[in-house]
Amino acid sequence: MWGAIIGDIAGSRFEHKNYRKKDFALFSLHSYFTDDTLMTLAVAKALCNRGRAQDIALYNETIRCMRVMGSKYPDAGWGLSFAKWLKAENPQPYQSFGNGAAMRISPVGEYARSEEEVRRLSKIVTSVSHDHPDGLKGAECVAMCVYLAKNGAGKEQILQRVKEEYYPEITSLSCEELSKTYTFDESCQGTVPQALACFFEGEDFEDTIRNAISIGGDSDTVAAIAGGVAEAFFGIPTALIDVAKLYLDDDLLRLAENIEKERKKNG
Repeated sequence: MWGAIIGDIAGSRFEHKNYRKKDFALFSLHSYFTDDTLMTLAVAKALCNRGRAQDIALYNETIRCMRVMGSKYPDAGWGLSFAKWLKAENPQPYQSFGNGAAMRISPVGEYARSEEEVRRLSKIVTSVSHDHPDGLKGAECVAMCVYLAKNGAGKEQILQRVKEEYYPEITSLSCEELSKTYTFDESCQGTVPQALACFFEGEDFEDTIRNAISIGGDSDTVAAIAGGVAEAFFGIPTALIDVAKLYLDDDLLRLAENIEKERKKNG
């Protein structure tokens, strides 16, 4: 969870003004949390509340948690279609394959106890809005990478799974080439493989975030996706989490810390 939040905050100031190098301050006075952080927290909260309940209970709780965030933070950078979904009287999935499906999904990989559960939970929390096959695939891929990394899989093993089950093109992507050619893309299929390439080339958590921002594009979302996987694989220095907490308001900080306590309590 914190990996996605840190990636979001670090990438926020570069979303509309890409910086295609790695020599930047990870945090600045111009950094801020966006919808990526809010939806990651919403998914994590829904899992804490209803993750072991029946599918429909988790589905409805995910919608509720997301709408609470949307009403409290109306100016957090929501996409137009998702903003309408948040305000709808009876929100329905709208065949989206946007990268929002993938940027919010890391808590599923952290929470799940089996690969089967990764797939099931990912589908539930994603399909509330992003029910296009490419949206579902992008979310499941990221959640599965988090799960595998959390459970000790090596990079080669994770890479092979991504290549065989989700994105065959992953092995042809490199940060060096992406930094020259990659452009803003709001789709899962145009964001998830690129974000994962940044993880696979990362030497540690911070290096992964720097890779993600250096390729350009939708910087906060690319870094949130890469950061979620990197957290599970590398861990995060406590100092980085402490700094990230300074960018959250009191309510979000309290929510994040309560989710962390609940996760540790339940293993």
